[in-house]
Amino acid sequence: MSITSQKRSEEFLQISGQFKLGALVTESSHPVTASLSDVAQTDIAAALGLLFQADGDVVEEFREFAASGRAEPMAATVLAALRNGGKIFFTGCGSTGRLSILLDSIWRDFWRKRGGNAPSPWARTGDEGVAATDLEHRTISVMAGGDYALIKSVEGFEDFTAFGEKQISDLGVSAGDVVFAITEGGETSFVIGTAWAGVEAGAKVYFVYNNPDDILCEHVQRSREVIQDARIEKVNLTTGPMSITGSTRMQATSIQLCVMLTVLEMVVRELVNGRVQADHQASATLVPAQFLAHLETLHASLRTPEFLALLGKLVALEESVYRSGHQNNYFADQFGADVLTDTTERSPTYCTPPFRKFDDATATESWAYLFLPEPDAASAWRSILKRPPRCVEWSEAEIHALVSEDKFRRTQEIIRKISTAELMRFRIGMEGVPNRPLGAGDSAIAVLSGAEADAFAEPGHFQRSQLEAAQQAGAQTGMIFFGTEGFEIQNLKSEIIRVPLPETSFLLDGVTRLAVKLVMNALSTCTMVRLGRVMGNYMVWVVPSNLKLIDRATRYITKLTGLDYTAANALLFEIIEYVEPRMKADQAYPPVVGMAVVRAKQGLTNAEAERFLQAQ
Repeated sequence: MSITSQKRSEEFLQISGQFKLGALVTESSHPVTASLSDVAQTDIAAALGLLFQADGDVVEEFREFAASGRAEPMAATVLAALRNGGKIFFTGCGSTGRLSILLDSIWRDFWRKRGGNAPSPWARTGDEGVAATDLEHRTISVMAGGDYALIKSVEGFEDFTAFGEKQISDLGVSAGDVVFAITEGGETSFVIGTAWAGVEAGAKVYFVYNNPDDILCEHVQRSREVIQDARIEKVNLTTGPMSITGSTRMQATSIQLCVMLTVLEMVVRELVNGRVQADHQASATLVPAQFLAHLETLHASLRTPEFLALLGKLVALEESVYRSGHQNNYFADQFGADVLTDTTERSPTYCTPPFRKFDDATATESWAYLFLPEPDAASAWRSILKRPPRCVEWSEAEIHALVSEDKFRRTQEIIRKISTAELMRFRIGMEGVPNRPLGAGDSAIAVLSGAEADAFAEPGHFQRSQLEAAQQAGAQTGMIFFGTEGFEIQNLKSEIIRVPLPETSFLLDGVTRLAVKLVMNALSTCTMVRLGRVMGNYMVWVVPSNLKLIDRATRYITKLTGLDYTAANALLFEIIEYVEPRMKADQAYPPVVGMAVVRAKQGLTNAEAERFLQAQ
């Protein structure tokens, strides 16, 4: 063990009491999926069935939320803020950061299509302020590390409360605004920082989280301070353990998506209809019950043998592509943000190569990538976000004000790598397609909405032409269609997965957005389980990129080796030091937890352990 890795371990252990989160419900193993890796090796459909069965926890938690009546006052608060010129902030980190960006883009897209920049004909009588206001731009997303973090987790950003305070303050949070501080576990320092900044500015702050209050208050001081502060309204959405242990991109973020889109749906209905319809207010209050009914229908449809068998074909397709060292391209338009979220979240969860910059010849090629029907990166990113990208580009003086001198250079180096210019190196528009030519052994998958079905049938349509080109090059193709019956494709041999959706009258189409999330999560998770990146339901290939994940990796090592926490953490940091040059260069590297287990059980060196894992 080097002096450097030993020092890093000792420094972590000194503060580890703030990040030892094993007692949290979101960090425990889900009983339904305890044998997921064994089931997946013999029966893909059965494994998918277990994942969707665990999603039943989302249905049950939403049932409780709908019955509680809490949606109505939350919607009323947002509506009042908008009518008085206020802004709505969604803040998050990692999965909830991507959720905050998705919520912002859904809101903006709705008002843009409605003509949000024009005086609104939908405001109620007397709402002159709203009639002249640009509703499209009244929501703001705040993700730890800025929009660059959509692609790749930004090292350490979620560990600093001050970073959250600065990001939201820079965006002008003030009295009269509403802040939804969204954190899966309820303990993320960055998100807690945004909550405190909102309180100090005089905004209405909601703290949205997924662990029981008593456990959080007992084990995490920063969570206890938020939960016990009367100025902050708590929205506890505990669903229980995650289907992949600790992977809060699953049920925790799914229930948050349901609740937030329900509240926003109620707000949008009121703004669109005002008091013109006598029965409108009653209609708006029925939204939670309507959402629940559609959610139940959707969940039942996803668990049918017919659908599980169809989705299993795409799992097998992607597994065969990645197992043979080939690549998959996704093509999406309306659901670009949704697909981007799932594909980029695979990297920290399962240690797959992240999206590669078009001009980075040293980085490992990404297993999966996403392209949109926009000519270049700049327009593609605007299409995803529904606004110009907003990356963190702090000056030296600003960094000095946030971190100690010993952390300054490292923080400065990180911030240089997450600028807007760096984000543009991810060419997700049409100009990037030639950078990832497909051939035999590769695959292409289109993701379409029902609204895109008619256009898809026309010659030259973006997704159709990409599938045709992929087939001509010898690649396999597939399609995930979120829409109603009757969609057919002529002269295109693809694995077509039609996701059965309930018919709704929702303006923001929240049930469909949830369906995209659940299906994409199940597809990517089951694929990674088949590839051996999960043991039981533990993500043993997790990337320890922040303090919470360092604790998680340490706990996994103790569980699998019998080492005590201190010894396991020292071994972890020794292995991190070994693979870190490749991590920073976006090159492929072995799983740190797996290497630790092999080293502890067989007494091998790092190099020997890596060779052993490669042989396996």
